[in-house]
Amino acid sequence: MRKQLEKIYNPSETEDRLYQNWLENGYFKADIDKNKKPYTIVMPPPNITGQLHMGHALDNTLQDTIIRYKRMQGYSALWLPGTDHASIATEAKIVEQMKKEGLSKEDLGREKFLERAWKWKEQYGGRIISQLKKLGSSCDFSRERFTLDEGCSNAVNEVFTRLYEKGLIYRGERMINWCPVCKTSISDAEVEYEEKDGCFWHIRYPFSDGSGYLNLATTRPETLLGDTAVAVNPDDERYKDIVGKTLILPLVGREIPVVVDSYVETDFGTGVVKITPAHDPNDFEVGLRHNLPIINVFTDEAIMNENGGKYEGMDRDEARKAVVRDLEAEGFLIKADPYKHNVGVCYRCHSAVEPRVSKQWFVKMKELADPAIKAVRNGETKFVPERFDKIYFHWMENIKDWCISRQLWWGHRIPAYYCSCGELIVSKDEVKACPKCGSNDITRDPDTLDTWFSSALWPFSTLGWPEKTADLDYFYPTDTLVTGYDIIFFWVARMVYSAIEQTGTVPFNTVLIHGLVRDAQGRKMSKSLGNGIDPLEIIEKYGADALRLTLATGNSPGNDMRFSDEKVIASRNFANKLWNAARFILMNLDENDEFEGLPEALQTEDKWILTLLQKLIKEVTYNLDKFELGIAVGKLYDFIWDILCDWYIELAKPRLNAGGETAKNVKNVLIFVFDKTLKLLHPFMPFITEEIWQAIGTSEADSIMISKWPEVQKELIFEKDEADFNKIVSAIGSLRVMRAERNVPPSKKVPLFIKTEEKEIFKNAEVFFQRLAGASEIEFISEDLDSAISVITPEAKMFIKQDDIIDKEKEKARLQKEIDYWTREVNMLSGKLSNENFVAKAPAAVVEGEKEKLKKAQSMLQSSKESFEKI
Repeated sequence: MRKQLEKIYNPSETEDRLYQNWLENGYFKADIDKNKKPYTIVMPPPNITGQLHMGHALDNTLQDTIIRYKRMQGYSALWLPGTDHASIATEAKIVEQMKKEGLSKEDLGREKFLERAWKWKEQYGGRIISQLKKLGSSCDFSRERFTLDEGCSNAVNEVFTRLYEKGLIYRGERMINWCPVCKTSISDAEVEYEEKDGCFWHIRYPFSDGSGYLNLATTRPETLLGDTAVAVNPDDERYKDIVGKTLILPLVGREIPVVVDSYVETDFGTGVVKITPAHDPNDFEVGLRHNLPIINVFTDEAIMNENGGKYEGMDRDEARKAVVRDLEAEGFLIKADPYKHNVGVCYRCHSAVEPRVSKQWFVKMKELADPAIKAVRNGETKFVPERFDKIYFHWMENIKDWCISRQLWWGHRIPAYYCSCGELIVSKDEVKACPKCGSNDITRDPDTLDTWFSSALWPFSTLGWPEKTADLDYFYPTDTLVTGYDIIFFWVARMVYSAIEQTGTVPFNTVLIHGLVRDAQGRKMSKSLGNGIDPLEIIEKYGADALRLTLATGNSPGNDMRFSDEKVIASRNFANKLWNAARFILMNLDENDEFEGLPEALQTEDKWILTLLQKLIKEVTYNLDKFELGIAVGKLYDFIWDILCDWYIELAKPRLNAGGETAKNVKNVLIFVFDKTLKLLHPFMPFITEEIWQAIGTSEADSIMISKWPEVQKELIFEKDEADFNKIVSAIGSLRVMRAERNVPPSKKVPLFIKTEEKEIFKNAEVFFQRLAGASEIEFISEDLDSAISVITPEAKMFIKQDDIIDKEKEKARLQKEIDYWTREVNMLSGKLSNENFVAKAPAAVVEGEKEKLKKAQSMLQSSKESFEKI
């Protein structure tokens, strides 16, 4: 029995049922099939701490649209899902939870803390994946991965060991970024910059020989307690006589030298810089060049330590106020100038980052970056849009060594071991005895790796690397990475150089960049503004398809988009329009009606829509191949709403009512067009298209998602018939506009008079003028009709007697508007064509085109004037 659709589409009833059916039937699973081409997307793994937000919804809508499209095209399409352990974020959540219980990490110890962390992961880690399922994500969940699972962990240890053995990973004391709240080092990429109000404090440093003072300025007076020198530029004539002298450090009394270094800018401030090697990256380099002592004045929590003297125990803000107060009291402070400057903050907690010298693990980047730069320059990996490769190149060409160690417990523990004999052993396998002295007194490095270290291996570690698995052989390299522009350097760049180094090839051929989802006013969604929108609430209210259509509509690679309730409501209305069209078709199908193929005797309107359908198939396929998803879905929307629903279904009604062979033929055309259209729309709106497709039942496949993607059928392109019927559509459309402008109800039927040189085309369409343009009868005339309202198209002049529908004054006003419009067009085009410069420089085809436009505008102006005069 043919399935009938409910009167109103109910997404909440439909979506969960269909999704469960897809899962049970294994439609998302990608098989290794040597007869098919593979197409692979790896999901950017969301953090296990994450809740689905609009950024995730956009990212995964785009990925799902692409993978569904490729699956229907016959690829073995793998969309590999997974989650990221997110070391800093997850550890912070667990520590916060423990704090409420009065516990600290140290109270539990590492082993017990990690047990708790894994329990937390089991409880909350899968939440975001289940939320992504609500969106309709067709991932292969049989291959779901986690960055801390056994396979990914093995890959991490393998890469660390290989890089160490090549001399590309080293341990050393370097200046790093330290977050005093997260209590860990963070990489340069994890530092964000915020403009903050500060001060330039001008301070005098006295010479030790009593000969005077040296004036300098600083934004961080509290760090002067760790000063070990003052520097001037070697070319600065003002200070050549003081080089080699010593100064007395204010408040401390320690003697420090004046050194020369080209780092100092002569035209910035006084041209004198205090050097604090422990707390400034530039000062650290100066300190190395001049062999200066390194004095750290802060604890891990950015509290003054024992080197802070009487300020010990104060946090950095308290210490700053106290130091300034004492400098002023002792006569060292000259003045304080307000100053706005960019302050580095932790990307996670947004507290100010402390530059500090620390012994950490680093990756040497230059050797890894060079091949990765070359791969993008050579086009092995392409950015869409191309302009985003500039961010990539800027980051890679200016890259510094990457600090990869983190002072955390949750994450991949660094596979390095220390023996009491002083030997350092790096091994992917656990070390129980020292290979040098045989001792069992072995300690493992307590630090974990930066989360991005494991994420950088995601495209190949998830497919089984370093083992030579069948998945790796078939699905790698992957095809498309879909991600936001904000993590090009965090993640994309690191994946490219890691893949080239470890697998010898780029990890993906295309990086599709999308923008941010902003609110209706164009503002970034944030907790502080309270303008965040929960995708799950939108799905609950309007359905996943409405949300997906909203996110895809108008989407352009690399550009931000605005989200509003009005847009979602419009998407919901579109779903309803599609549903009602399907119900109309089903109501006109008998139980025994089966699709028997297109009829041999096609009517002009059939050839019209079939030709437009072929153009739609060609254009949507082209746009999807170019990742122009917004353009593709816009064309589908227009075709379904305007061409299929508002025109063809209305055109089909008289034939459906006629019964017999006539009705049978038009039913077959309707089913054919609707079937192909549903397939084109399916990647964007998977649920409603599946429900309707199952009801219409062409028996091609068990699910629309594994049916064949439509291809252009050249034998169904009827260009002359399309052009002819477009004339009818244009004429009926113009008549409907005229009637609407005059508030003539559709039910009011009036005689229509048509003057045209294409009588046969118009005569064959009489029934459509009667049904769709309110014509009670049609008469073809050879002369203009006096005292009548005229509607003019390039192919016909149509007349309705004024007395039937007209208010003469309104009609004169309308015609005057037409005359004014066409007068402006004629003047503009005449002006352009009388411009010798334009005619001489524009291509001949463009000039001819403008001449044709002028000719048409003059004709329309003349017709409008004649109609006006007749009134």
